[in-house]
Amino acid sequence: MIDALAGITLLASSVMVARDRLPFDPIERAAELWEQRIGPSGTMAAVTSVMRVQQILLSAVDAALRPHGLTFARYEALVLLSFARRRSLPMRVMGERLQLHPTSVTNIVDRLQADGLVRRVPHPTDRRATLVEITEDGLNRLADATKAVTDDDFGLRGLDADESAQLTRLLGQVRRAVGDFD
Repeated sequence: MIDALAGITLLASSVMVARDRLPFDPIERAAELWEQRIGPSGTMAAVTSVMRVQQILLSAVDAALRPHGLTFARYEALVLLSFARRRSLPMRVMGERLQLHPTSVTNIVDRLQADGLVRRVPHPTDRRATLVEITEDGLNRLADATKAVTDDDFGLRGLDADESAQLTRLLGQVRRAVGDFD
């Protein structure tokens, strides 16, 4: 029975990379089978749906950012810096706000700096800290990349503005419940 259940989940997730439209919703089919063989399937179907939508959105955003030489992580870092009052932040603060490990922040900053989109500058009051500052080239690249992702609504299709806001609130409840923020 466990092998059959693994097959159900595999059926739902293997379609995640398929390009051709299916004549049925594989997640809905997996949920029906789950109901028959395990029990309530609401949570499984919701999580599998979120995972599939994540793949769709990542693919759309990556496709929009690729011509600009950016990944989503680098794009987020540029957005964060552009939102800062002085267009610079300590790397520690970047990590906190982007919710990334310091090593990941260093990697992102290294790549952005190699492309001339940010520069490291000494912190004016704390010799132990380094600020990351967005450059004019970084601001220009960010503007072009932002146009690309917003023209495609970040890949989120099929929802109106109210539904998008509702989705954000619902996912925020999950994030709060697991301690992502207070």
